[in-house]
Amino acid sequence: AWALLSPEKVLWPDEISLAILRRCDGRSEAGAIARELAREYGADESEVRADVLTFLQDWSDRMVVRL
Repeated sequence: AWALLSPEKVLWPDEISLAILRRCDGRSEAGAIARELAREYGADESEVRADVLTFLQDWSDRMVVRL
């Protein structure tokens, strides 16, 4: 299992969270990540974009990723 360690926290990303995090390379924009995931999972891009943005905002609030 994948775990993300930060001070006083251990986060256990699920499959989708991990797919998003793997694409957070400091160059890719959220929209590009959503497009890739929508293609990969055969899902509606606008729904995936909303989920990606929600995920990134939540993890940004936890100070795990920077937007």
